[in-house]
Amino acid sequence: MALLPDSHTEPDGSAVIRVLSYNIRSMRDDTVALARVITACDPDLVLIQEAPRFFRWRKKLSRLARAANLVVLTGGATAAGPAILCNLRATVERTEDVLLPLTPGLHRRGFATAVVRFGGARLGVLSCHLSLQKDERREQGGMLLDRLAGMGVEHAVAGGDLNERPAGRTFRRLADGLQDCWATAPWGSEYTSTPLDPHQRIDAIFATQDIDVLGCGVPRGHAGVTETDLRAATDHLPVLAALKIPAS
Repeated sequence: MALLPDSHTEPDGSAVIRVLSYNIRSMRDDTVALARVITACDPDLVLIQEAPRFFRWRKKLSRLARAANLVVLTGGATAAGPAILCNLRATVERTEDVLLPLTPGLHRRGFATAVVRFGGARLGVLSCHLSLQKDERREQGGMLLDRLAGMGVEHAVAGGDLNERPAGRTFRRLADGLQDCWATAPWGSEYTSTPLDPHQRIDAIFATQDIDVLGCGVPRGHAGVTETDLRAATDHLPVLAALKIPAS
């Protein structure tokens, strides 16, 4: 398995970073295995879906971040589930948790968003978990694109559980406006659901067109990531991307 490049800053101020997107199922599974998977991927940013949202949710999310040598940047219950973790390499400019319109009878959804800097590179970041209902999901895809466009940044990355395969209309809409990182530079394996029977790609990382995607996929076979941990950690497989962000 080819190695993804390590995170670093180039002399011109551009930055190579690792971004992980992971649905953690409210930490209802093996949280020690979950932390081991995240740690082995050595991410600068983790885009979380289904973060704990109820009793002592901040404490639970903080405990996971500490176990993976990260800090909580934003999100959790305040974004209806999405969250962002980061390492200390990130300089945080601002964060905002966004609750999306509630459709009666369906779960509340939201975005966790931030603007961060790595070296001379400035980056908008968004974590999402889109609806199971196709019409609401399509509307949320449009809101995601609008949110990225309104963040006032030249470069941005978004990731999450789309609840839809690449042929779906919402997935295609996002891929039309952004780079689908797996399709741009496939690495590792493709399917994210389920860990016991991977047969579909419903989790993805997207990047604006001027970001150089160096590799993206499920980190199966990545050093330190075991099949046992992937199966025990949660009911999704993670997506890991290495991205080169131009200096702003």
